[in-house]
Amino acid sequence: MAAFLAERLPRVGDWPERLARGDVVDDHGHPVDPAYRPNRRVYYWRYLDVEPDVPGRERIVFQDAHLLVVDKPHFLPVTPSGIYARQTLMARLRHATGLVDLIPIHRLDRETAGLVVFSVRREDRDAYHRLFREREVDKVYEAIAGFGDGPWPRVVRHRLVEPDGDDFMQMQVVDGEPNAETRIDRIERLDGGLARYELRPLTGQRHQLRVQMNALGLPILGDRIYPVLQPHENPPRFDAPLQLVARAIAFTDPVTGQRREFSRGAVTIAAS
Repeated sequence: MAAFLAERLPRVGDWPERLARGDVVDDHGHPVDPAYRPNRRVYYWRYLDVEPDVPGRERIVFQDAHLLVVDKPHFLPVTPSGIYARQTLMARLRHATGLVDLIPIHRLDRETAGLVVFSVRREDRDAYHRLFREREVDKVYEAIAGFGDGPWPRVVRHRLVEPDGDDFMQMQVVDGEPNAETRIDRIERLDGGLARYELRPLTGQRHQLRVQMNALGLPILGDRIYPVLQPHENPPRFDAPLQLVARAIAFTDPVTGQRREFSRGAVTIAAS
C-alpha cells in the first residue's frame, strides 16, 4: 500500500509512517492494512495550514485500557475529511491523551452531537468493529422535530440507497426490501409546534435517522440536507445545529465480556 500511494502521490514522502500511525483509512474511517488490496477506496490524514476552528469541546465520559467514550459537540467531524484535519474528534483526542492508536469504532455525522466510542489498543479493533458491523449494539438517539400524529411508539422500515449524480449527499427512499429500521417514540411535547423524539435504530444506514424522520414528514430541526439540500457555506457556519443527539449506547464487550452501558450522564459496567 505504501508503494501504491507513493506512486500516486509522490509529493507525500512518509507513507509507511502514515500507514503505521493509522492516518490512511477506509470508507468507515478504519485504518487500512499495509498490504495492498485492489478495488477499494482509501483516504489519508491531511495536514492543512488553515482550517475552520470548530467551536465546542468534547467531553470524555469513560476511559479504561480498552475503550474511550466521548461526548462529541455538534459540527465536529469524527475523522479527517474535506476541509477538516486537526479540527476533528480523533485528532483532538490523540493530542489530548497521547494515545496514538486511538480509532473510532463507529461514526456520527459531523452535525450530530453525542456519544462516540473509540478503541484504545490496536489489537482490539477487529473485535469492536465486528460488534458494530454485526449490529450487536443498542443505540438511543434524541431528536427535535415537528409535532407529528401517532401512533407512538412505532417501527418504521424503508429501503435507502445512495443516488448517483449531483445529489449524492441525499440518501433516497425507494421501493424494495427494507434495509433501514428504526423504533421511534414521541416523548415530550415542546413549544412552537415541536416535539422531542426517541430514536432506536436497528440498522445502520447512512443518514438513516434523518431520512426516516423526513419520510414521516417530520424532518429534524436544523437539518441542512433533508428535505432540501442547502448550499455549502464557506466559511462554514456553526449556528443552528442539527437537533439530533446520540444519547446512549450499550453492548457486551467482546474483549472483557462485561456489559457496558454509556449515556451522556452515566456509565454502567457490569461484572463479566
